[in-house]
Amino acid sequence: MSVIYALFSSVFIGWWADVVGLGCRLNMADGSKWLPPRPCEAYRAEWKLCRSAQHFLHHYYVHGELPTCEQWLRDLTSCRDWEERHSAEAQRSLCESERARVQAAQKNTLVWALRQSPPADWHLPLLQEKDE
Repeated sequence: MSVIYALFSSVFIGWWADVVGLGCRLNMADGSKWLPPRPCEAYRAEWKLCRSAQHFLHHYYVHGELPTCEQWLRDLTSCRDWEERHSAEAQRSLCESERARVQAAQKNTLVWALRQSPPADWHLPLLQEKDE
């Protein structure tokens, strides 16, 4: 359950960032209470996923280096600090972390150039079909 939630929250962050203004939002009920970008349980699930053996092996296979989970732990600590003491430093830390995460996710470039129109000979049979 927590792995599915963590994966969903990672995919969801791009859309959510557009809605809430890159991770900092106000409670719509009274307009003055600041809420963390995600619930603290989401940060805990991401941190737990990051430390799992499956993620460790996958990250090492894909990137060739060990995963670093310190940022998720810092975010979890800041979120809990905000919930308990309403610390301004925790609020600033969470906002900066979410902004950086969203900007990193949007920084990926496309591998292939997108076409504006199909090739001129798209309707012709393929080479192997011509030989038969």
